[in-house]
Amino acid sequence: MGFIDKLNFDDKGLIPAVIQDARSSRVLTLCYMDAEALEKTLEEKKIYVFRRSKGRVMLKGETSGCTQAVKELFVDCADNSLLFKVDQTRAACHKGYFSCYYRRIDENGHALIEEERVFDPGEVYG
Repeated sequence: MGFIDKLNFDDKGLIPAVIQDARSSRVLTLCYMDAEALEKTLEEKKIYVFRRSKGRVMLKGETSGCTQAVKELFVDCADNSLLFKVDQTRAACHKGYFSCYYRRIDENGHALIEEERVFDPGEVYG
C-alpha cells in the first residue's frame, strides 16, 4: 500500500501504534510495528506487533487468544504514528485487564486499579 512508504519509521524500523476499542473508544494499548507487522495486520485484519523484548513479529493475542480485529486505521498528520480501531476479544492487557491503562494515578502519585480483571494471567500464561 502506498501510504506505508510515507510513514516515518524510527531508526530501528518501528512506528508506534495506538490500539483503541472501536465500541467504547477506550485506548487499549500502545505497541510498535515494523513494516512486516503492519503488512500482516493489513492483510489479515488482525493486529500484529513487533515485540521488542522477543525481537520478532507476533500476532497480538497469540498466546492468550485475546486477538484484535481491525475495523479502521488512521495515520497522524506527520506520518509518525498509527491509530487502529479494533474489536477486542476478551482483554488487551497481558495482566488480565480489558485495557493496559487500568491504573489511574491520584493526586498523591499513587496508582489505583480502576477496573476488574477479565482473566487470570497465571491460568493463561502459566
